[in-house]
Amino acid sequence: MRILVAVDGSKQSLAAVEGLIEHVGWYREKPQVELVTVHLPLPSIGGVSKVQARKYYEDEGEEALAGAKKRLDAARIPYSPRVLVGPVAETVVKHARTSGCELICVGTRGMSAAANALLGSTATKILHLSTLPVLLLR
Repeated sequence: MRILVAVDGSKQSLAAVEGLIEHVGWYREKPQVELVTVHLPLPSIGGVSKVQARKYYEDEGEEALAGAKKRLDAARIPYSPRVLVGPVAETVVKHARTSGCELICVGTRGMSAAANALLGSTATKILHLSTLPVLLLR
């Protein structure tokens, strides 16, 4: 099974990784994980080259992926790390679809329904955009 796990380095996203690791026994074989972090595009401002922007995305992305990589390595779960750029929820859903994932796993902040309705959340947006199953972990 191929599972996309979206992380941003936050406590909540690492909880999603821990949840996946904790339940890895649910699957016949260890799942193949697409470990993804998405960075919003930098605003177009003068003086920043494409090379500088790419380096920035890579550095920030590696920092966001580091904790999840460490946990997956310790659990011996194979993964393919990706640093993507774009609108977060839309990019996660598109990458899951194009990379052949069967499940999207995302951590949530655990807000109440009312707070979530007022503020919105990336997890909720992924849930609404995806035609794939989405596992929300808190």
